[in-house]
Amino acid sequence: MTTSRRLADRKVEKFEKKITKRGLVPDASTKKGNNYPVGPILLGFFIFVVIGSSLFQIIRTATSGGMA
Repeated sequence: MTTSRRLADRKVEKFEKKITKRGLVPDASTKKGNNYPVGPILLGFFIFVVIGSSLFQIIRTATSGGMA
């Protein structure tokens, strides 16, 4: 057996061992709890800005007679 053939056989064997483990994630590595990507303060600020700007736009439109 040549060196490249032995190397290829080792790689195939290593691959076949790993292929049966795909999709099996241990419970310890999975995240648990409520880990939000955005904090509640930042989310509240964002909602305040969006709702505040829309209310401001509605008031501005109503006071100008509906024409921009």
